[in-house]
Amino acid sequence: MREEEKREKWNSGRKKVLLAAGLLVLSLLPLLWLGKYNVMCIDDYDYGRRVHDTWQATGSFAASVQTAWQQNMEFYQEWQGTYVSCFLMALCPMNFHYGIAWVVPVLMIGMFSVSTFVLGRHILTRWLGCEREGAALCMLLLLFVFYQVIEAPFEGIYWYNGSTHYVLMQSVWFFLLALVSETIWAEKRGRAAACCGAAVLLAVVVGGGNLVTGLQAEILMAFLLLYTLYQRRDKIIYVIIPFLAGSAGFLLNTLAPGNGKRSSLDMDEGYSAVKAVLLSFYHAGVFMIRWTPVLVILAWLALLPLLWKLAKASKRDFAHPIWVAAGAYCVLSAMFTPTLYAVGMAGLSRVDNIIQMTYYVALLMVTVYWLGYLSHRQEAGAGDTASAALGVFLERAGSRMSLVCVLLLLAVWVFTADKNTYTSISALRSLAKGEAQTFYTEAMERHSLYIDESIADVEVTPYSEKPYLFSFDDLSTDPGYWLNLAVTGYYHKDSVRLTEE
Repeated sequence: MREEEKREKWNSGRKKVLLAAGLLVLSLLPLLWLGKYNVMCIDDYDYGRRVHDTWQATGSFAASVQTAWQQNMEFYQEWQGTYVSCFLMALCPMNFHYGIAWVVPVLMIGMFSVSTFVLGRHILTRWLGCEREGAALCMLLLLFVFYQVIEAPFEGIYWYNGSTHYVLMQSVWFFLLALVSETIWAEKRGRAAACCGAAVLLAVVVGGGNLVTGLQAEILMAFLLLYTLYQRRDKIIYVIIPFLAGSAGFLLNTLAPGNGKRSSLDMDEGYSAVKAVLLSFYHAGVFMIRWTPVLVILAWLALLPLLWKLAKASKRDFAHPIWVAAGAYCVLSAMFTPTLYAVGMAGLSRVDNIIQMTYYVALLMVTVYWLGYLSHRQEAGAGDTASAALGVFLERAGSRMSLVCVLLLLAVWVFTADKNTYTSISALRSLAKGEAQTFYTEAMERHSLYIDESIADVEVTPYSEKPYLFSFDDLSTDPGYWLNLAVTGYYHKDSVRLTEE
């Protein structure tokens, strides 16, 4: 009888996971469909020009890669130290085929969602002791909510240059963190060694990416190193090798000659190191409030009974909830420090996407930890009246509370008055109204003028339609505008300008 109950319980959990996965896929389809009408834009031209020239001249992918690396080394000396990001940004897919921009959202959504799912489920199961189906369900709902309220959809999904530098590098970091953590928990030495080897390669990649992700990696890897030093000394070698590899890459990044030369030309003035750190704690609180809209609150309430159940059944001790919450807040705050130090501001949209996801993952993990602490104290007879009442309520409300919150969440998602509030609904709107199709047709008309060798001075008309999620700046009527110059150089024209309306 007990085996039948376990089997029935497992099947029920699996059905919920499949339903959550179906909801996530359904919500992502409009975003991927809209990606069919994506185009090259902004910094893609400047970073990709030399590779595009090589490809046009030789048709050799190997020669194009060599050009990308040569440009990368020049950038390292003259402009910026992100030696992996700059290399990848030079290899924009549209350099090789202009109509392949649809691959960008596939790559960025695929990498970020899979890496977040892998890391989140790993933390829930390994560190917090939750069962696998429940952990998977939590992460699927978290991903659904994130992609509906993502801070900057264009920068995080459709723009190759911006999303490669931040979203792709953060994805690699999430995979790296899961691998290093797995070396601590792996029982077989071979598995631990394999994870360590893969982590070393990814650590070098992360070290050469953006400084927000790099700083986060340094902090969390240091925490893992301290943990293994005091708790799992037999595993310390598997952590210290990736840590050293990543730190070496991060130093190569930050000490690049190009960083100093670029800062001397940059008119933006950042804060001092101490002030940037202090202000980062303030901005973390401000953005946490901003990133907790109704949809996020409803998802959190829907998961609360499940999280209580998972935490209560866990064998972990959950002894330090205040330290865990404080640590999570410090890591989140540290992600605001690089931009405050470099340019004196927080709220750079392409950066905010990865901080926002880190916040949601941290919120989920801290919630589980606190619920585990309260439920275990209650079982030990040391809990207070409030925690006991919370436990009784969540256990009695259970699936009914979750169902009501999920229905409310879906209602808010679908019936919100402003159809651009949530990304999937906005994408569907643009597709249904024909905005995306019209925009793409006009973009291809522009491209036909760009590649026409008989035209030296190109004049293009403004877009008559543009999807709301494609929020990039257009060309200017001034041919000397930086974006006009980027397109001019990319296609070797004398000038490119936007005509008057």
